[in-house]
Amino acid sequence: DTFALITGMYIGKNKLAPTISPHKTIEGFIGGVLMGTFVATTFYYTVIDPGISLAILILTTLFLAVVGQLGDLVFSSIKRTFNVKDFSNLIPGHGGILDRLDSLIFVILAFILVMGLI
Repeated sequence: DTFALITGMYIGKNKLAPTISPHKTIEGFIGGVLMGTFVATTFYYTVIDPGISLAILILTTLFLAVVGQLGDLVFSSIKRTFNVKDFSNLIPGHGGILDRLDSLIFVILAFILVMGLI
């Protein structure tokens, strides 16, 4: 999410889903997916299991990074539907705890699905 934000701020020009989340850009989406894939792949390969097939690891982390970005859009859509700016005021300016975890919820579910298929 952070790298998607940074990428979108600096090079984002094309809106991803303006009616759902007007500030999200296609460039930010791609930047977030690429960095999410790189960080997750690097961490897993160096810390957890260097014996894993690198191709499978990259495909899995790429899939999960896309799912994370889509999860963020789904929760943004829910907020738009109910005309709510933030899910809570617990963390002012950050949209609340759920906005920090929205991508993670989808990624965990997708990870469980992927592990069931492997």
